[in-house]
Amino acid sequence: MHFTPVALCFLVRNRPDGGRDVLLGQKKTGFGAGKVVGLGGHVEPGESDAEAACREVFEESGVTVLEEDLVDAGTVRFVFPARPEWNMRTRLFTAERWEGVPEESPEIVPEWFDVDALPVERMWQDAEHWLPMALGGGRLDIDVVLNHDNATVSHVTHR
Repeated sequence: MHFTPVALCFLVRNRPDGGRDVLLGQKKTGFGAGKVVGLGGHVEPGESDAEAACREVFEESGVTVLEEDLVDAGTVRFVFPARPEWNMRTRLFTAERWEGVPEESPEIVPEWFDVDALPVERMWQDAEHWLPMALGGGRLDIDVVLNHDNATVSHVTHR
């Protein structure tokens, strides 16, 4: 089975009240337009997952993240039985250090969200199955299998 390599990076900051926020973005164009998504995208040929995560965060928000500041949060494989060309192997990273202030790009409108109140109703349905674990410090190794509508989750398998 073929999986397109993708990398996502979630910037996390601590608030003075003890809470935590994560940077997500409303997608303006392409696959998932209108949904709130993590910052990231395709891994280019010759590029590592970490390099792709840093590049994508910069392209989508203007924020610079260094590879040494990435924390590996694991892998989610998205399986689309009705559209196997959409299958993705997604490496997840978090980061608590970066430089710059997130700004809107042609692709993303960045926005901070409380980690404990994620906007799952505005995200792909699968996000509620793995994003809280990734943001909670876990290291995932799961498969998310979508239904034939390519939007709702059929099942999740933990490896």
